[in-house]
Amino acid sequence: MIKQFTFNHFGVNCYVVYDEVSHQCAIVDPGMEASYEDAQLNQFISQKGLTPTAILLTHAHIDHVCGLRQCCEQYNLPVTMHADGKTLLRQAEAYAGLMGFNTGRLDDLETVHADEGTLLHVGDIDIECRYVPGHCPGSLCFVIPSEEVVITGDALFQGSIGRTDLPGGDYPTLIQSIQQRLLPLPDNYLVLPGHGEHSTIGDEKKYNPFLGN
Repeated sequence: MIKQFTFNHFGVNCYVVYDEVSHQCAIVDPGMEASYEDAQLNQFISQKGLTPTAILLTHAHIDHVCGLRQCCEQYNLPVTMHADGKTLLRQAEAYAGLMGFNTGRLDDLETVHADEGTLLHVGDIDIECRYVPGHCPGSLCFVIPSEEVVITGDALFQGSIGRTDLPGGDYPTLIQSIQQRLLPLPDNYLVLPGHGEHSTIGDEKKYNPFLGN
């Protein structure tokens, strides 16, 4: 099962992936910037009787990590992310003030590295990591076959793609990454992006103007 929250003034989608049998869960992109947003996430986890076993990052841009420290401390967990995103994570505190966030220090958090093909487990739920660079260094997408879902972060949106004009972004790399790592998924797979509404792989193949269709 997957529960979506939308947090902070950038409207980041945070996801809780949970197994109803083991009651284990993973938190993807904890973007909480206000105490009431922390409370929403914690209340859901508590009411469902869930035990977080992983905190996953699609990428380390400030809007996706602004709730990271309190989440790691709350649940005593490291951050699972791609190694190439470590520089962005170190820089996040510096960018926070410019973007209207107050994150506190993030560069001292314990990290666990995942890469293309890494298989994570949340109870009986398998989460396959796919490396989809181009929006920024260290961008991961999470494929969950049992839910027929892919969490795409800021790589792929409904009818759009992630911006590539920020440091480390590269348009041809992003297009190639999407075509090679995401579009081969079955058409019925839900696309759960880092911002905005969900879509499907089939719809993005047909209608996304950036993908040459």
